Amino acid sequence: MSLDLQNAQLLSVTVIFALFACAELVMGHFFPSTASAEDNRLDVAVGVTFPVISGTVFATSKMLCAWLFPDMRDAWANWPWWQMVLVLLLADDLTQYWWHRLSHTSVMWPLHRAHHSAAYMSVRVVYRNNAFYYALMPGLWFSGALLYLGFGWVFVGYSVVKLAVIIGAHSAVRWDQWLYRYHALRPVAWVLERTISTPATHFAHHALTQDDGIGHYMGNYGNLLFLWDVLFGTARITRQYPPAYGLKDDQRHGPERWYHQMFFPIFRSRRAETVLGHDKHIPID
Repeated sequence: MSLDLQNAQLLSVTVIFALFACAELVMGHFFPSTASAEDNRLDVAVGVTFPVISGTVFATSKMLCAWLFPDMRDAWANWPWWQMVLVLLLADDLTQYWWHRLSHTSVMWPLHRAHHSAAYMSVRVVYRNNAFYYALMPGLWFSGALLYLGFGWVFVGYSVVKLAVIIGAHSAVRWDQWLYRYHALRPVAWVLERTISTPATHFAHHALTQDDGIGHYMGNYGNLLFLWDVLFGTARITRQYPPAYGLKDDQRHGPERWYHQMFFPIFRSRRAETVLGHDKHIPID
């Protein structure tokens, strides 16, 4: 990605993130009382390292393409924008849906549990994952290849829209409440909540329990498009928000250390009942 593209993307995403963060500050939600010292350390560490990891993946993917397919640089640059967006939705967002869904199985859960260990919803949670979760994410590698092929400014526009949706879906602002509150807007809400991720549907994915008819952490996997959940039968839409978030094993034994969550399996936990240890495994509950 050229410097101009990087700057445009970074500036746009920073502004969107800052607007939601400021709104949370005004509402008193940016520093939640349920955040532990380990949460604070993890959120800061992720904020610092995610741009480095994603940038490295993009750069490495483009270098591999240049080595394997030197004659294909910018070969698709003249495609219509809508064709590029369609390819991005399939290569990035659909693959991320399945990556996210796989991450809720016992094999991948240790790389994703950090995203669910927060007992709060906030923009702070957006990128909160194990470092290897992103380093191995297929969508990031495919996106780097598409940048090599010439998707350029279309990728920037797509990524800004996607990140705006994802940031909004995690934010404590709960912007979708306005759509539910007014009868005239309910048809708009009906379409939106089946098309993109919203606070109500994504908060349900972060719920402490899914036994109350609201929580649905074994579903609602979509990032930009919630449509994938609708199509693949993993959607739950209630227009309600769970009363509690986080993980039950953290409630029983206290939070994992931030570096165990972020850098497993390099650093391993010795806590009782952990998936971040050497040989101890617990179900995703």
